Amino acid sequence: MKSCSLFLRVCGVLTLALGWGARPALAADTASGPWPWPDRPLALADCLDIALQQNAAVRKSRQDIEAAHGLSLQTRAIVIPKVQASGEYGITEDRAVERLELPPNPIFPAGAPVIDPGNERWSAGVRLVQTLFEGGRLTSALRTARLLRDQALAQHRAVLADVVTEVRVAFYNVLLAEQEIRVAEAAVELLQKELEDNQRRFNAGTVPRFNVLRAEVELANARPRVSRARNAHRIAKNQLAHLLGFRVPGDLWDDIPLRLNGTLEAPRLTLGVPEALAQALARRPELEAVRLAAQLRREGVQSARAGYLPRLQGYVGYGARKSMFSRELEDGVHGWEAGVQATWNVFDGALTRGKVAEARALLEKTAIEADDLARQIELEVRVAYSTLTEAWEVLESQKKVVEQAEEALRLARARADAGTGTQLDVLSAQTALTEARTTDVRARRDYAVAVARLERAIGAVSPEPEPPGAPAR
Repeated sequence: MKSCSLFLRVCGVLTLALGWGARPALAADTASGPWPWPDRPLALADCLDIALQQNAAVRKSRQDIEAAHGLSLQTRAIVIPKVQASGEYGITEDRAVERLELPPNPIFPAGAPVIDPGNERWSAGVRLVQTLFEGGRLTSALRTARLLRDQALAQHRAVLADVVTEVRVAFYNVLLAEQEIRVAEAAVELLQKELEDNQRRFNAGTVPRFNVLRAEVELANARPRVSRARNAHRIAKNQLAHLLGFRVPGDLWDDIPLRLNGTLEAPRLTLGVPEALAQALARRPELEAVRLAAQLRREGVQSARAGYLPRLQGYVGYGARKSMFSRELEDGVHGWEAGVQATWNVFDGALTRGKVAEARALLEKTAIEADDLARQIELEVRVAYSTLTEAWEVLESQKKVVEQAEEALRLARARADAGTGTQLDVLSAQTALTEARTTDVRARRDYAVAVARLERAIGAVSPEPEPPGAPAR
């Protein structure tokens, strides 16, 4: 979809940078400081780029990737040989040392010799240990490590899509508030001119005092709309600044150093409901994450069932120790060793049976969660599509309304100047113009937001997985 190609490109570049082959970049991101405020007006693409670097949710998601990477290493460690080094030195009370006295022998006329090992001992060695068989747990560990990596990336893409959508909505909210300020100020300006005109006519004696009072009341009623629009603008800018990762200085109130450059225009989406549903079910990263979770649960069943089977390890090493037949500490023996070791829990108190039952229950639960998530996504798409349809219909209905309202106000004033119209006609025309302008800018904002939310619902702003080194889109 052309309308979201920019967001796909930005998200794709960032996801590639956050891939498993870019570990140093992730580690460097943890050093956060006060972000410098932009010195130029920001377009929507600029806001997205800043948010994908500085947004707190994105940065936390990067750390989740780091944690998943660590968990993947732990899981994969079962199949990697281990090098174990050991050493010991000990001393024993002299009376606790066993000594061997040889029987009398004519060879030793002076008396039977005594083998005294002394009360000190030491040993040292290094051994390479490799698990050879563990009931299918080895191959399962390799698959689990890969699935953990893929699941973390899928969850990260979901976070990126959420942040992109939130920033787009916040960006449009700021533009809407700016437009509503202009509309409210224009309405006040019109009413101010109407009051001045009626005041001059009253001073000339051509209109009663009632006209002046009515104009003053209308002007007073219009001024709060300016205050509300300015308040909405302040709040919208603060919300956008928060999403972009900026910390607003405590001494700033109205003049937040955040200027935008953009419009509320959005292209029309020509997408049917069946096509939208199909895209959502194929592209949403949340569905991919839950599918990977189901595969992880299957590996969990395999790992649990491995407890029924024996475990076989092989080892080879080299060791040295103090001689048992000498008191001299430096007298030692050394040499290499190799062997295999097998263990089998013939009966473990139903521990393995319980683990298998737990793993199977979790697998069934994941299947239910996947089905429920798919139905939730379908509902989200239908709601977003319905909202988009409404927003488009309202936007289409407002195409000529502002021009018609401006022409109606011009005619009402002309009739009032000619004496064939009343002040009520002019005020009504001014109110209708203000409402038309307000409805128009809100319709544009609502449609732009509806487009953003539908694109999020169908997964259009979720970057596809890319291998390390792939060119940015």
